[in-house]
This record gives sequence, C-alpha cells and structure tokens, in this order.
Amino acid sequence: MSIPLLSYSLSTQNQRVDGFEALPGDEQPIIYNTDSLPTPFEMDQIIWAAYRQIYSEHQILKSSTQPFLESQLRFNQISVKEFIAGLLLSEPFQKLNYDVNNNYRFVEMCVQRVLGRDVYNEREKQAWSVVIASQGFEVFVNMLLDSDEYNINFGDSTVPYQRRRVVAQRSKGQVPFNLKTPRYGKDFHSKLGMPQYTWQGPVHYFRPQEQKPKAGDPALFLGMLQDLNPALV
Repeated sequence: MSIPLLSYSLSTQNQRVDGFEALPGDEQPIIYNTDSLPTPFEMDQIIWAAYRQIYSEHQILKSSTQPFLESQLRFNQISVKEFIAGLLLSEPFQKLNYDVNNNYRFVEMCVQRVLGRDVYNEREKQAWSVVIASQGFEVFVNMLLDSDEYNINFGDSTVPYQRRRVVAQRSKGQVPFNLKTPRYGKDFHSKLGMPQYTWQGPVHYFRPQEQKPKAGDPALFLGMLQDLNPALV
C-alpha cells in the first residue's frame, strides 16, 4: 500500500509579495504555448523555453537535448505537458539533478521549475520527499504534472514559468528559479570528483618552500619567536 502525501500548510514568506499576475507591466513573464498554430520559429522558441525552464541555462548542453521528443512536439504528436514530462524523466536531467542532490534539494528544484513557485515550507519538502523515497522519482514527477495546481496554471499547452515573485534580499535581488546555479550538497561532492580536505592539525602560516618571506611578513616574526623560545609558538 502506497503512503499518502503528507499534509502541509500553504504558507510562505512570499505570500506578502504580489504575484506577477497582480501587477501588469513590462516585468510580466513571457508565456509560451501552442494554443494557436505556432510557426516553425515560434516552435523553436517554445522548445527553448521548455529547456530553459526545466534544465536552467546552466544545464542546456548538447547531451541534454531530446531530438525525438522535439520532433514529436513539432508534429503535434505530443503536448507541451508531455514534452515537459519527457525532459524531467530523461536520463540527462536525472544525472544532472536527481543523482547529485538529496531528496529535499531535488524537491525544491522541481517545485520551482515545474509549478513555478518556491516551496511553501519545510513540511512540503518532507511530504514530497516521502513520495520519492516510497514510490520513486517517476511517480513524484507524474504527481507534480497531474496536480490541480499545474493543470489550472499551465494545462497541456503552456510551458511552465515563474508565477510568483520572491522576497528580495537586502544585499542583492533574487534571480529567477530557472537561472539559479544548481547546488550540490557536501555529501555529494565525492560523486562529482571534487577533492575532500580534512585538516585536524594546528594552524600554521603555509608558504611554498621556494618562496622566501619578505620584510614585514608574519612568518619572520614567528620564526624569531620560535628561535628564542619554542614553547611560545
């Protein structure tokens, strides 16, 4: 028996910020859809918008493209929603996002990119993480795409986009969800081939052997102290 989705409150700090749909103006997001018969150029834009939303610009690589899905979309054999599902379930997306993040981080990324908003709270992360752990990655993706929230806002023909504004930080403004650099937890650095350093000894001034200290360098002062009284250093 599958575990039901945990309940969570629909609350977030961003509830104080108006959505894009509330204030018309130049900052309105561009909506890409196939409601009207798109030209070949417009279809190129729709496909690019889908890649940009799901992969983010940092992950749009030649190896990430799905030519077969693109061909099906161009010839109206699949809907935009099915194209989005294909990108999410593709091997490159799984390799670049799912395999190198824990479930909490992966849930946050998918909610932002698929539903166009930030996660409400930690409770929502936990609820969706239980779905991934108990029913798998594919079920989680299908539940997002089949949710009322997705169908009401995007339906079958619209590429997802960022629907909600975010609270700006004091020092710098927030960037769109699909432009955020993917972050990897420390527990996954080894999978990415990143070197791991652990230093447990005393703190010393490190200096390459071939580089001699110059006048005023703290290393000269420490050396003098060590010569006079090694116990001081």
